[in-house]
Amino acid sequence: MNLGPGAPGWNKITSMNDFFLIAIVIMVFLLIFQIAKASEYVSVLKGEEKSRKQTNRINGFLLVGFLILGLIGAWWCNDLYYEKTLFPQGSASVEGENIDTMMWITIAVTGVVFLITQVLLFWFSFKYQESDKRKAYYFTHNNKLELLWTGVPAIVLTVLVVFGLKYWFKFTGDAPKDSQVVEITGHQFAWEFRYPGKDGVLGKKNFKLTSPEHGNPLGVDWADEASHDDIHVQQMHVVVGRPVKLVINSQDVIHDVGLPHFRMKMDAVPGIPTTLWFTPKWTTEEMKVRTGNANFSYEIACDQICGKGHFSMRGVIIVETQQEYDKWFAAQQPEYVKAMTPAAAPKADSTGTKPLAISTK
Repeated sequence: MNLGPGAPGWNKITSMNDFFLIAIVIMVFLLIFQIAKASEYVSVLKGEEKSRKQTNRINGFLLVGFLILGLIGAWWCNDLYYEKTLFPQGSASVEGENIDTMMWITIAVTGVVFLITQVLLFWFSFKYQESDKRKAYYFTHNNKLELLWTGVPAIVLTVLVVFGLKYWFKFTGDAPKDSQVVEITGHQFAWEFRYPGKDGVLGKKNFKLTSPEHGNPLGVDWADEASHDDIHVQQMHVVVGRPVKLVINSQDVIHDVGLPHFRMKMDAVPGIPTTLWFTPKWTTEEMKVRTGNANFSYEIACDQICGKGHFSMRGVIIVETQQEYDKWFAAQQPEYVKAMTPAAAPKADSTGTKPLAISTK
């Protein structure tokens, strides 16, 4: 039985759900209004000052209760969901280990500060609530406090930023000489991958030559001989333990190559190639064992909202051994050969003119 969208009566059910939702919202507002009015009447009966002090004490106890429940809830959520994050797996790239270290340091520093300040905030609200036996002490300025709460965070953040820039410049700088080179091109809403052939050099591109209908979706310049052995695929294959340099492009809007398992990301900007390199630590098969997920795959996510199909812009990276990669690469056909091969054999031409080498369909 079809009970989903498009089923008979589905629009009626949806309308009723909307009606009940609106009714619930209205009832909640009415409830809050009635509570406020009841509180006002109680204040009149008991006396405004007495009622205010009683409400203040109640709020003080509620703040302490909220603090305790909040801390318990935070710990419970961490215990419940930590194993579902990427932290237990560890970074799948050598360079990403530094990112994980920085993340843990940042969490530790901000976590300790958050815990101390929130406990003090709620405890002070309870401990030093209004009292007829105590008068608040006011002061307008304190140089030592100003230096303390401005200087310490500035120093800590500077240290974190310096280490962050150090690691950033490392994996966005020059890749090792033996790095594997992969070009990634993003467009709404997919990723395209291009590999250099035996010469190890990617052929030139020109956006004016982009023509998917003529077998050239990436705008490769076939006049450049270096492009004749390049291959174009829909999945990225890289070798475990070997540095891989990504040359990142975009054909339309700003995308972002997000590599969560490798702890890397880089914007894909139209007209401005960007680069990134990392060294995979584990093959896809090894990660299936580590995660206990037989369907595991390394993912490329677009980390920049790029349009209505943004959610579907997902790529797959296969990390494998050198032998497996060589076998896969040997089975690929250069894009130049595909583009220059007619879709069907042309009929004989009595005029003697040669048929076009590029298929129009």
